[in-house]
Amino acid sequence: MTTFVDALVVGAGFGGLRTLHTLRSQGFSVAVLEAGDDIGGVWQFNQYPGARCDVESYDYSYRFSPELEQEWRWSERYATQPEILRYINHVADRFDLRRDIELRTSMERATFDEATARWIVEASDGRRWNAEKLILAVGQLSTPKDTRYPGQDDFTGRVISSARWPKDKVDFAGKRVAIIGTGSSGVQMTPVIASDAAHLTVFQRTANYSIPAANAPVTDAEDRAVKAGYPARREAARNSPSGLGFVPDNRAAIDVPEAERNAAFETAWNRLGFGFALTFKDILLDQQSNDTASAFIRGKIAEQVDDPDLRAKLTPGDFPFGTRRPSVDSGYFTAFNRPNVSLVDISETPIERLTEHGIRTRDAEYPFDIVIYATGFDAFTGSLLKPEIVGRGGCTLREKWSAGPVSFLGIGVHGFPNMFVIVGPGSPSLLSNVLLSTEEQVDWLVALFDHCRRDGINEIEATEQAERDWVAHVNKRAQETLYPKTPSYYLGAEMPGKPRVFMPYSGGVRGYRRILEKTAAKGYEGLTLRTVGQHADV
Repeated sequence: MTTFVDALVVGAGFGGLRTLHTLRSQGFSVAVLEAGDDIGGVWQFNQYPGARCDVESYDYSYRFSPELEQEWRWSERYATQPEILRYINHVADRFDLRRDIELRTSMERATFDEATARWIVEASDGRRWNAEKLILAVGQLSTPKDTRYPGQDDFTGRVISSARWPKDKVDFAGKRVAIIGTGSSGVQMTPVIASDAAHLTVFQRTANYSIPAANAPVTDAEDRAVKAGYPARREAARNSPSGLGFVPDNRAAIDVPEAERNAAFETAWNRLGFGFALTFKDILLDQQSNDTASAFIRGKIAEQVDDPDLRAKLTPGDFPFGTRRPSVDSGYFTAFNRPNVSLVDISETPIERLTEHGIRTRDAEYPFDIVIYATGFDAFTGSLLKPEIVGRGGCTLREKWSAGPVSFLGIGVHGFPNMFVIVGPGSPSLLSNVLLSTEEQVDWLVALFDHCRRDGINEIEATEQAERDWVAHVNKRAQETLYPKTPSYYLGAEMPGKPRVFMPYSGGVRGYRRILEKTAAKGYEGLTLRTVGQHADV
């Protein structure tokens, strides 16, 4: 049996739910496929201790409903995973979204039918959908790395992935615990697990910059103030470079007198979290200015870690601040002052294997009851390339992207008509408040779909030239920054064999939105809009 819909959305996280609501409100029939057993995307799977958003709660929320803005009460400046998941479920229930979502349903294959300009989608359970539009809202950090060391089957303890945290409560009391990885998840869970475990050992390959979350409960007065000024707050976010709602100091950091500069850094350190990178306009653009921020953070780390050897190992020094996504923590560095917390630098003594009782490095063996992989994701493209997606002439998306992802605006791909990606590679995505970027793209796409429906157009495809021009523009903007100096998931460096290309768009939220608006104003320049059987560009 085949179900016919106007649009098939893959993924029921923030992006998929917003796409579903907005398309449905405009009269399009929609089905959503979600591989998980519930909605929420990354916030459903990443339930590790200490999981928290690095964007302020009021900004990491939907803007499409003023009523929703007023009725939801955030409890903390930076919401924890359980609170974010409660919000997602509230939205789904309030807007009756669940009836169009198929849970435990993975898209295995999608094939474009050139004769009808529609997508034939096959699910893991054999069901089929026929949709004019295929919208991939699968997230950028949703396919975990398949980390596995030799000997893992011999280990008699428990192995857990931070990105697929078990539903049952994990009891750390009296346990010897290993965390492998010091990205955001490792940084966030370390102080929480340290407070319960008999002993915690953190295995670190690269010392990471981390900024304090400066989290606090939201008072009633603060809640009233935000809600009274929500429209202005939203516009400030949309018109900021990052979508975080504030504009950097327009001076170069190196040009600001040292005392004044350090005072600005101190204020940002105690308030801005992830936004510390935008204290001054050129921290991510100029090495000398970045050096001032990096030195300030290294000084702050030094103040928090008592042991000089530990301090040296925990202090990053070989890459510019912000060129790997900085973590936002709540007591990460001070956790290493606890007698039950230790650090193993696996750049010096690599892990060789898991044993029956723990982990063996080149120099020692450590006994553990629980080993946690906090090793990250196959970012940006991992979830997009997992299913088989077949476009014009039998070309698969894997083949098209064999040398790295190419697209127009990070949304459309030449050779794959009527397929659209939400906050994919080539868009601001993880260099921004990703929820704001999601809503910008969804609103732009639905306006495009309305335009095409009015004109009887049923096929939308990025032109080859527009795609080439956009990729060149994305690369040009990246080269203006310090990002290419550091191997990171922004460059595909997190996975062996992955093409090394810069994935997100570094031109900022405001700049990207203006490009979207300009494209629409010019009749969706860069897209070929057709009715099947006609082949003239509009």
